[in-house]
Amino acid sequence: MFPFAKKSLGQNFLTSEGALRDILSAADVQKDDVVLEIGPGRGVLTKKLLEAGAQVIAVEKDRELVPVLADMFSSEVAMGQLTIIEADILEYDIASFVTIHPTYKLIANIPYYITGQIFRMFLEGVSVPPSCMTLLVQKEVAERVVARDGKESILSISVKAYGVPQYVATVKRGSFTPAPNVDSAILHIGSISKKFFETHGMSEMKFFEVVKAAFAHKRKMIEGNLKDAGFVVPETVNNKARAEDLGLNEFAILTQVN
Repeated sequence: MFPFAKKSLGQNFLTSEGALRDILSAADVQKDDVVLEIGPGRGVLTKKLLEAGAQVIAVEKDRELVPVLADMFSSEVAMGQLTIIEADILEYDIASFVTIHPTYKLIANIPYYITGQIFRMFLEGVSVPPSCMTLLVQKEVAERVVARDGKESILSISVKAYGVPQYVATVKRGSFTPAPNVDSAILHIGSISKKFFETHGMSEMKFFEVVKAAFAHKRKMIEGNLKDAGFVVPETVNNKARAEDLGLNEFAILTQVN
């Protein structure tokens, strides 16, 4: 029997079969894929990943769930197809993980409150990023990442610098137990790499310094924001534009001249 969901851990367990199918389809899970799953919870996504033939490393923070999952998937654990690790993903030794698994996919229904940290950890912070990330996040966050309204943000530019984000599907709040207060969405980030920085010959640190400076005051034009931070705007970039109206390559140009 499963323990009750813990509000302190941001637990909202997915129950929608349709959403599970959409996640596996978006991630293109194939036999022998290595999948890092954050917060397997009650194992519904874990089960689908295992049925698809993936090798799953599931990191679960809730110590009460770990033995339940181990019993539920005892055969897969015994065969080595599933490894269950009791840990907080934010404190997990990712460096050792990527040494053993240099090619992997990140697939998870993550607690809303660590979404930003997961983006930073697996796009910017880890030496070997996943080939793709397929995550259940707040609908509003997914919309911001893909800039659905046509307006960029620090979040959308940061994600696009590493991969190609796709809004896969909306997942209504009733698809979880307990139901969260807002709807969710399946967000897929494909083709993850650091080639953008290598191609443009710039450091990640400088790029993000420029991006953050450009967005410092949302309603101000980039000319004013960048000048305040000691940066310049070349003639090739519209200095009367706001940061939200610039694309990824324009931010690359701004970084290269500063």
